[in-house]
Amino acid sequence: MPPPLTLYVHYPWCVRKCPYCDFNSHALKDATDEARYFDALKRQLEQVLPQIWGRRIHAVFFGGGTPSLMSVAALEDFLSHARALLGFGAEVEITLEANPGTAEAEKFAGFRAAGVNRLSVGVQSFDDEKLRRLGRIHTAAEARRALEMARSAGFDNFNIDLMFALPGQTVAQAVEDVQQALTFAPPHLSHYQLTLEPNTPFYRQPPAGLPDDERAAEMQAACAEALEVAGLHRYEVSAWSRSGRQCAHNLNYWRYGDYIGLGAGAHGKLTFAERGEIWRSQMPASPGAYMEAMRRGETGRLWQVAPQERLFEYLLNRLRLFEPFEAADFSACTGLPAATLHEKLAPWVEKGLLQRQQDSYRLTGLGRDFVDEIVADMLN
Repeated sequence: MPPPLTLYVHYPWCVRKCPYCDFNSHALKDATDEARYFDALKRQLEQVLPQIWGRRIHAVFFGGGTPSLMSVAALEDFLSHARALLGFGAEVEITLEANPGTAEAEKFAGFRAAGVNRLSVGVQSFDDEKLRRLGRIHTAAEARRALEMARSAGFDNFNIDLMFALPGQTVAQAVEDVQQALTFAPPHLSHYQLTLEPNTPFYRQPPAGLPDDERAAEMQAACAEALEVAGLHRYEVSAWSRSGRQCAHNLNYWRYGDYIGLGAGAHGKLTFAERGEIWRSQMPASPGAYMEAMRRGETGRLWQVAPQERLFEYLLNRLRLFEPFEAADFSACTGLPAATLHEKLAPWVEKGLLQRQQDSYRLTGLGRDFVDEIVADMLN
């Protein structure tokens, strides 16, 4: 039996690209042809349909870029087309990433009516000076107004994105951002450290006043305490949620599930258990190149995941989650014997970074700080 299947749809445009962002996003231009792009998305979906026939979609995620820039009409049309082709599960979670800009927030009710039932709002900070230094185009007031509009539009399931270790930020200011977010009683909160990613303006010219590693760790610990007190629990490296409100698409991703990746630069993964094969796909990154490839009926780049790579891939994803995982699940997802997992993880159990109970593993408190080292070892 194949693993659960979700759908990821990439919307590659933003009003302006942030200087820390290394995602596949491009500044929105007047010449952007939304109808042509959504036609390409539908063509790609129809192209992949024979490979996933009979499988139901458990979650849909519109990422970017800034998906909230898309028109409600285009989103509604695409979701109707996807439902007709794929058949969504009864409780399918449909998430759309949104920026807190006024123009995007005014569409929230339309997105909800079109079938989106979860928003992920990229607030990043409630401090205007920090937002300015991050290159964000919204204000703290607009962020608060957007969250209020989301609730008014009927979104009882939503995520707030926050960053910490910002230029000039103190521990108290980082905690204050969390406290501001908590006033909206979010079911889910993503909390991650600002990092200087290669090929970004911040990497080439780091902003002044970045906290050092010790101060960043203090911020993370103080914010974690505030989130726990408020009833949110950390279930993933950078994600917190209330009970039952984990992001369904991301959970499936970290559990090494399958997903269709539609759009410019999107990645996909499909398992064919009866053949013992796992295939990955990647679409052209440029929106123009992607649309032209779909017009020509091309498939993007496809490659098979070799058996020796599956252990690394599985643990790279699974160890982001703080839940236990079973050796039987490893075998079902990778087609590899459980003995392979036991052999590779035994040294880390001995070092106290992993805990083993019969055929189940989970990270220890210490192990959470050494995930990268454990995963890197899988390549040897």
